[in-house]
Amino acid sequence: MSILVIGSTGTVGSLVVRGLAEQGAQVRALVRQPGKASLPEGVQAVVGNLTDVASLRAAMTGVRTLFLLNALVADELTQSLQALNVAREAGIQRIVYLSVINADKYPEVPHFTSKHTVERMIDRLNLPATVLRPAYFMQNDIGIQPVIEGHGVFPMPIGTTGVAMVDARDIADIAVAELLRRDRAEGPLPAVTLDVAGRELFTGESATAVWSQALGRQIHYGGDDVAAFEAQLVQNHVPPWMAYDLRLMMERIQQVGQIPADGAVQQLEAILGRPMRTYQAFVAEQLKKA
Repeated sequence: MSILVIGSTGTVGSLVVRGLAEQGAQVRALVRQPGKASLPEGVQAVVGNLTDVASLRAAMTGVRTLFLLNALVADELTQSLQALNVAREAGIQRIVYLSVINADKYPEVPHFTSKHTVERMIDRLNLPATVLRPAYFMQNDIGIQPVIEGHGVFPMPIGTTGVAMVDARDIADIAVAELLRRDRAEGPLPAVTLDVAGRELFTGESATAVWSQALGRQIHYGGDDVAAFEAQLVQNHVPPWMAYDLRLMMERIQQVGQIPADGAVQQLEAILGRPMRTYQAFVAEQLKKA
């Protein structure tokens, strides 16, 4: 029996596939097109699409454990619910689902509400799942590094409430640990929800200060203007529906932040057996690569 990874080629999913393969797990990776994805040796590529139920049924045949990560797409909710329903049909009773932190506190943000609805399905149907709720990915800031270095501005309008940024590698390591824990158990394990976040809360100003320190020169925070943020995304060819979704997300980040539950980070570090990675170390690493 194998572990199926849906979302296998993205930032987190590719790391999950690699981590599982390194642990000797039998892994299937769902891919849209044959031969396009670079997968570790021994990982089986299965061609499918979350909008194609027949391909999902084929991909899940003989699967014991499922990792479900759905990308930000306009029909994310339908895709996720279809995947979980097909998993139920296939008798899969070991699931790890990648949601988002504070999903229930962002009701006006489409992709947050989609994920919260999936969480509700898992809860109402008593699915044996681990729900991982990551905060803002540190890797989001790779895309803005040229702006930071070239223009001296940190442009993410994350405000003053606080965001517990998390490294995608930590998310993947925790996902791998939970997948293996469930996969190796004799039977289905109780459902659990984990906030996946770093130890330190960052505001726009404090995140900017990390870059200033690392670069040895003054970087300025670009401010909290989410309309300008949306316009910049559209200018950079982000689809308008997605740019608006991300604008709404930033508005809510400014209002309520992304703050993990008490004790969440300690629980994560117990799973990992080490401290969570820090934003300061991440920034220093990115600058070395530049």
